[in-house]
Amino acid sequence: MALANGDYTIEVSLSGGSGRATVKSPANLTVSDRGMKAEIEWSSPNYDYMKIGENEYYPLNSEGNSTFLIDVETLDTDIQISAETVAMSKPHIIDYTIRFDSSTAKPVNGVSYALIFSIIGVSVLIAGAAAYVKRRITK
Repeated sequence: MALANGDYTIEVSLSGGSGRATVKSPANLTVSDRGMKAEIEWSSPNYDYMKIGENEYYPLNSEGNSTFLIDVETLDTDIQISAETVAMSKPHIIDYTIRFDSSTAKPVNGVSYALIFSIIGVSVLIAGAAAYVKRRITK
Protein backbone atom coordinates (compact mmCIF):
# COMPACT_ATOMS: atom_id res chain seq x y z
CA MET A 1 0.00 0.00 0.00
CA ALA A 2 1.41 3.38 -1.00
CA LEU A 3 0.89 6.28 1.38
CA ALA A 4 0.48 9.89 0.27
CA ASN A 5 3.01 12.43 1.46
CA GLY A 6 2.36 13.35 5.08
CA ASP A 7 2.83 12.35 8.70
CA TYR A 8 1.34 9.13 10.05
CA THR A 9 1.33 6.83 13.02
CA ILE A 10 1.88 3.18 12.13
CA GLU A 11 2.06 -0.06 14.11
CA VAL A 12 5.56 -1.53 14.21
CA SER A 13 6.48 -4.99 15.47
CA LEU A 14 9.86 -6.15 16.71
CA SER A 15 11.14 -9.69 16.95
CA GLY A 16 14.49 -11.26 17.70
CA GLY A 17 17.05 -10.65 20.40
CA SER A 18 16.30 -11.94 23.87
CA GLY A 19 12.64 -10.94 23.59
CA ARG A 20 12.96 -8.41 26.41
CA ALA A 21 13.47 -5.30 24.26
CA THR A 22 10.50 -3.60 22.61
CA VAL A 23 9.93 -0.55 20.46
CA LYS A 24 7.16 1.99 20.90
CA SER A 25 4.16 1.26 18.73
CA PRO A 26 2.63 2.99 16.96
CA ALA A 27 5.67 4.78 15.59
CA ASN A 28 5.73 8.11 13.78
CA LEU A 29 6.23 7.79 10.01
CA THR A 30 6.88 10.64 7.58
CA VAL A 31 6.29 10.09 3.87
CA SER A 32 7.74 12.55 1.35
CA ASP A 33 8.99 12.60 -2.22
CA ARG A 34 12.39 11.65 -0.78
CA GLY A 35 11.07 8.46 0.86
CA MET A 36 9.84 7.32 4.24
CA LYS A 37 11.39 7.89 7.65
CA ALA A 38 10.26 6.37 10.94
CA GLU A 39 11.01 7.35 14.50
CA ILE A 40 11.93 4.25 16.48
CA GLU A 41 11.92 4.50 20.28
CA TRP A 42 13.37 1.57 22.18
CA SER A 43 12.23 0.43 25.62
CA SER A 44 15.75 1.15 26.90
CA PRO A 45 18.16 4.10 26.97
CA ASN A 46 21.08 1.74 26.28
CA TYR A 47 21.10 1.50 22.47
CA ASP A 48 23.88 3.55 20.93
CA TYR A 49 23.41 2.75 17.24
CA MET A 50 21.25 0.85 14.76
CA LYS A 51 22.27 -0.57 11.41
CA ILE A 52 20.02 -1.43 8.48
CA GLY A 53 21.95 -2.79 5.52
CA GLU A 54 24.95 -0.50 5.18
CA ASN A 55 23.22 2.48 6.83
CA GLU A 56 24.09 3.32 10.45
CA TYR A 57 21.83 5.44 12.63
CA TYR A 58 22.61 7.16 15.91
CA PRO A 59 20.23 8.29 18.68
CA LEU A 60 18.41 11.59 18.32
CA ASN A 61 18.46 12.06 22.09
CA SER A 62 20.89 11.83 24.99
CA GLU A 63 18.28 11.29 27.74
CA GLY A 64 15.38 8.88 27.99
CA ASN A 65 14.88 5.78 25.87
CA SER A 66 17.07 5.57 22.78
CA THR A 67 15.24 7.07 19.79
CA PHE A 68 16.36 6.85 16.17
CA LEU A 69 15.14 8.30 12.86
CA ILE A 70 15.55 5.57 10.25
CA ASP A 71 14.91 5.25 6.53
CA VAL A 72 12.11 2.83 5.67
CA GLU A 73 12.36 1.27 2.22
CA THR A 74 9.13 -0.70 2.32
CA LEU A 75 6.09 -1.45 4.45
CA ASP A 76 4.59 -4.87 5.20
CA THR A 77 8.00 -6.54 4.87
CA ASP A 78 10.40 -7.87 7.48
CA ILE A 79 13.38 -5.52 7.81
CA GLN A 80 16.58 -6.94 9.26
CA ILE A 81 18.30 -4.58 11.71
CA SER A 82 21.19 -4.75 14.12
CA ALA A 83 21.35 -2.63 17.23
CA GLU A 84 24.18 -2.20 19.70
CA THR A 85 23.29 -2.17 23.37
CA VAL A 86 25.60 -1.13 26.16
CA ALA A 87 23.31 -2.52 28.88
CA MET A 88 25.55 -5.52 29.51
CA SER A 89 29.11 -5.62 30.82
CA LYS A 90 30.38 -4.75 27.34
CA PRO A 91 28.61 -3.58 24.14
CA HIS A 92 26.73 -6.27 22.21
CA ILE A 93 25.26 -6.15 18.73
CA ILE A 94 21.88 -7.85 18.61
CA ASP A 95 19.93 -8.80 15.49
CA TYR A 96 16.24 -7.96 15.23
CA THR A 97 13.48 -7.83 12.66
CA ILE A 98 11.06 -4.93 12.47
CA ARG A 99 7.92 -4.68 10.36
CA PHE A 100 5.65 -1.72 9.63
CA ASP A 101 1.97 -2.63 9.08
CA SER A 102 0.54 -0.33 6.38
CA SER A 103 -3.05 -1.30 7.24
CA THR A 104 -2.62 0.53 10.57
CA ALA A 105 -1.27 3.80 9.11
CA LYS A 106 -3.29 6.76 10.35
CA PRO A 107 -2.68 10.38 9.34
CA VAL A 108 -1.52 12.53 12.24
CA ASN A 109 -4.39 14.78 13.37
CA GLY A 110 -6.78 12.54 11.43
CA VAL A 111 -6.40 14.40 8.13
CA SER A 112 -4.20 13.40 5.21
CA TYR A 113 -2.94 15.67 2.47
CA ALA A 114 -4.71 13.48 -0.08
CA LEU A 115 -8.03 14.13 1.68
CA ILE A 116 -7.39 17.87 1.79
CA PHE A 117 -6.54 17.97 -1.93
CA SER A 118 -9.62 15.89 -2.73
CA ILE A 119 -11.87 18.30 -0.83
CA ILE A 120 -10.30 21.28 -2.59
CA GLY A 121 -10.70 19.57 -5.97
CA VAL A 122 -14.38 18.79 -5.37
CA SER A 123 -14.97 22.36 -4.17
CA VAL A 124 -13.41 23.76 -7.35
CA LEU A 125 -15.57 21.45 -9.49
CA ILE A 126 -18.74 22.47 -7.66
CA ALA A 127 -17.88 26.17 -7.94
CA GLY A 128 -17.15 25.77 -11.65
CA ALA A 129 -20.39 23.89 -12.26
CA ALA A 130 -22.37 26.52 -10.33
CA ALA A 131 -20.80 29.32 -12.37
CA TYR A 132 -21.59 27.48 -15.61
CA VAL A 133 -25.22 26.91 -14.61
CA LYS A 134 -25.60 30.56 -13.55
CA ARG A 135 -24.23 31.76 -16.91
CA ARG A 136 -26.57 29.42 -18.81
CA ILE A 137 -29.60 30.60 -16.82
CA THR A 138 -28.84 34.32 -17.23
CA LYS A 139 -28.51 34.08 -21.06
